[in-house]
Amino acid sequence: MIKTDILIIGAGPTGLFTVFEAGLLKLKCHLIDALPQPGGQCSEIYPKKPIYDIPAYPEILAGDLVDRLMEQIKPFEPGFTLGERAEKLDKQEDGSFIVTTNKGTQHHASVIVIAGGLGSFEPRKPQIENLVKYEDNGVVYMIKDPEVYRDKKVVIAGGGDSALDWAIYLADVAAEVSLVHRRNEFRGALDSVEKASELAKLGKIRLFTEAEVKELHGENALQAVVIKHNDSEKGQTYVETDHFIPLFGLSPKLGPLGTWGLEIERNAIKVNNAKDYQTNIPGVFAIGDVNTYEGKLKLILSGFHEAAVMCQYAYQIINPGKRFVMKYTTVGGVEGFDGSKKEAKKEVVQSIL
Repeated sequence: MIKTDILIIGAGPTGLFTVFEAGLLKLKCHLIDALPQPGGQCSEIYPKKPIYDIPAYPEILAGDLVDRLMEQIKPFEPGFTLGERAEKLDKQEDGSFIVTTNKGTQHHASVIVIAGGLGSFEPRKPQIENLVKYEDNGVVYMIKDPEVYRDKKVVIAGGGDSALDWAIYLADVAAEVSLVHRRNEFRGALDSVEKASELAKLGKIRLFTEAEVKELHGENALQAVVIKHNDSEKGQTYVETDHFIPLFGLSPKLGPLGTWGLEIERNAIKVNNAKDYQTNIPGVFAIGDVNTYEGKLKLILSGFHEAAVMCQYAYQIINPGKRFVMKYTTVGGVEGFDGSKKEAKKEVVQSIL
């Protein structure tokens, strides 16, 4: 049983910043995310996409924003349960909660904060007849450990940042990498497109554009794919492979959260935005893109604001009757759980003789 003050469901930017705001109040956090790494969509879907509306950053890549948030919360030593989905919520007699994941990991917390962005993400799967047969037997929808593909033959399908980035990365790991995209133009960052093109010229990536994987073959495990070309004269290509990784993005869904008794409106969780962003279940809050209220703006900076306000009320639940006097970080500094402390230099008053 993992015990914490605040259990955050969703490790995207809003969930990560919650750790910082809670840390200022001496509250410990643990995060659950179905994705294999922190950062949510910013890490999984568009790590190299520039964001222009983060205060003090005229422009910052989504992946870099996640890196900075991770650096900011490091002193508060958050725990992570990654690659698991929050499945079941049980309220205890003392008002606390136990959340169990799809893999049976249990978490006990006084306050639950749902910061799951647009919900849990499920992979968009290609329409291939026998696809399910090879799932986890040669077919996966996200890469968790690149070393699995060391000296193996890999076929990646997709035309976005994830497909490009992984094809480039695995070019130095796998025995053979094939990248298949149904169009001739990629949607990824320019430097990634140029790098993939360069590796294709060097023979380190087999590039198939204006083509799609249409068939999978193999007795017990995947052994080959059939790539069908849009140009009928080219017909189709039979490619031997150990792994097929379709990276077509993720589809957001509330998933099991929708069965927790929360008040839902248009696939989002209704909250009391006039006060604390609490849901209809006392002790359960929802912040960021996953919540809804009149005037809601689905922006990262809105999630940051909601996190700061929510933590003040979470403190009151965790420490009933105890008053916390908020101090600006310019005055109180930032004191981490790891013993670190950041604070402004004190002014020295001296008399002039």
